[in-house]
Amino acid sequence: MRTGTWLNNGAGGPLVTAHRGDSEVLRENTVVAIKSAIEKGADIVEIDIRSSFDGHLIVLHDRSLERLWGYPKSADELTLQEIESLGFAEYRIPALSTVLDQFINSEAELMIDMDSAVHALAALTMVTKSALPTERVIWCGALEAMKIIRDHSAEARVWLPWNEVGPFDQELIELIRPEFINSHYSYWNAEKVASAHALGLKTSAWTIDDAPTMRWARAIGIDSITSNKMTLLQNVLGEDRDVDPLDVDRAFDLATSIGKWAIMVCQMMNPGEIKTKVNPADLVTEVDLFIEAHLREMISANFPTHNIVGEEFGGEYQESIPTWYIDPVDGTTNFANRTPWSSLSLCLAVGRVPLVATTIDPWRDLLFQAIKDRGALINGKKLELPVAPAAENSLAGRVVLTELAGSQPWSGMHEFLAGLHENFCTMRIMGAGTLTLTAVSANYGVGAVIHQFSPIDHLAAALIAREVGCVVLNSSGEEDLFPQSGGLMIVQPHAREALYKIWQPSNNS
Repeated sequence: MRTGTWLNNGAGGPLVTAHRGDSEVLRENTVVAIKSAIEKGADIVEIDIRSSFDGHLIVLHDRSLERLWGYPKSADELTLQEIESLGFAEYRIPALSTVLDQFINSEAELMIDMDSAVHALAALTMVTKSALPTERVIWCGALEAMKIIRDHSAEARVWLPWNEVGPFDQELIELIRPEFINSHYSYWNAEKVASAHALGLKTSAWTIDDAPTMRWARAIGIDSITSNKMTLLQNVLGEDRDVDPLDVDRAFDLATSIGKWAIMVCQMMNPGEIKTKVNPADLVTEVDLFIEAHLREMISANFPTHNIVGEEFGGEYQESIPTWYIDPVDGTTNFANRTPWSSLSLCLAVGRVPLVATTIDPWRDLLFQAIKDRGALINGKKLELPVAPAAENSLAGRVVLTELAGSQPWSGMHEFLAGLHENFCTMRIMGAGTLTLTAVSANYGVGAVIHQFSPIDHLAAALIAREVGCVVLNSSGEEDLFPQSGGLMIVQPHAREALYKIWQPSNNS
């Protein structure tokens, strides 16, 4: 087992920080979970603290006891005796003093996390008076709490919270004198890790629970990884780094991690600075750049030999090398204007054969995925088309989606609209080609047409459509997921002939 000090964190890779103990298999923040994490070789065990009604420090994350203990009161409404009566044996809410004792004869170190400054001084006083050496305890959490810890102890091991995209605050670093910068993993990239190291500081990322992101954190030089899945983290850090470039299961796991992360980012981050590209209608936001930069690091960490072609940072098609096609925010104008129709497009292909695809609808919290010849998923469940009712006109009363050519109609679009009108079908212009094409698989519409195919924007949706049972046609009416030129039509099978009959003449006009 490694020692818990980062000074020994060299070739062994990042430190393993067990989030609330061995919380994947045992109830978090209990003595049994903490003991299990120590026994399994965690370098650091992180806990949370609160106070009982009668002023005793306890180990508990939530203010309320309802989630874990089925008791709809806050800890500060109950005495320590009442709190300790809940549960059984070691499956109880422990006092902080009890937890400190678990580390006296262990190699693991204790991390005390606080979401406010309320208990900071009391906790520091208890640690100082305990039998556990103070150098075995790490402090993290709310900035105001870290300031109190530093004000009262020049030797305390403090980790500075920094959940901002921008550069570190030098005055704050001088004030807190931290050992680590401690950030949610979304705020780290290779450049930022290097800047922390240049300041003589180590880096910590929380909370990472999937293997692809763990590999990324290791690859960019993160010094400590906090996880609820410490066994998985240990396995990842010890795995062989030789990678089969055509391991589609590993690629699917990577795409899943990326898709879930992108949903979170699109839901929680504002567009930030908005710039124009080709013209004032062609926008790029800080989020576009932020997502694509992270995706490139994630892909390189999990598949070092793969090629990448992205909307914002470019790249070139290579016939024989597995290639990821990325549009980080397709529908940027919608996203920038908070119009709820934008997506991520992510697809792995070899040559012109797509293998793994992910798109998202962050506004509705939906993750769409597919693996070649294995079907399609929505939020991890099988995605299926509904059975179409028999109808003389398969388009009547239905919706067909399309996109503009930039900010103007594509050539033949008026004729296409007229043809739909003659079939009592309505057209919608949505503003994000990726989601527009994915929408057919989700049964938001019977079909969708894109005037000019781009693998960056459309390949992922094409594979998802094929795997769910839709028909994917190029401008010549051939089934083709990766056209070399022209447009793309995705349609539910029962409407194939009717919709192509309308699209074909307008597409050639």
